[in-house]
Amino acid sequence: MDAAVLAIWVLRLLFLGLLYAFLWLVVRALVRDLRAAAREPTRELGRLIVVASPGGEPPTGATFALDAITSLGRDVNNSIVLDDDFVSTTHAALTYRGRAWYVEDLGSTNGTFVNGSHVDGLSPIAFGDEVQIGQVRLRLERARS
Repeated sequence: MDAAVLAIWVLRLLFLGLLYAFLWLVVRALVRDLRAAAREPTRELGRLIVVASPGGEPPTGATFALDAITSLGRDVNNSIVLDDDFVSTTHAALTYRGRAWYVEDLGSTNGTFVNGSHVDGLSPIAFGDEVQIGQVRLRLERARS
C-alpha cells in the first residue's frame, strides 16, 4: 500500500469520526432541551386580569393565564373568549417574543387600545399596561410565582 493511499484512508476515518461526534453533540443538546421543557409544562408567562367588563362576561377580577401566543375574541376557538358586542370574532393576539409582550390587532372592527392609545398592527406592551378590547379592559401582569 502506498503512503498516499494510507493517508487518504486515515483522513476519511478521521472525518467520519468527527461527523459522528458532531451528530452526537447535536442529539445530546436536543435531548437536554426536551427534558428541560418536559420538567416545566405548566409554567405560565403572564396573566391578564379583567379590570372592567360592562357586559359582565368575563366578570371583573377574572384572571387568565397566558401562553406564548394567546388569541382574544368572541369566537369559542380563541384562547380567551370575551363575550361583548363590540369584540370581533378574532379580535387580537398577545404574543411573547424573547422577553417582551406584544399585542396585535387582527383587523377588528372597533380596534384594540393599549393605555387608551389605538394599536395599529403589532405593538409592545409591558406589565401593568391595560389592553381594551371592545368594552372589556384587561391588565397584563406577571405570572404568579
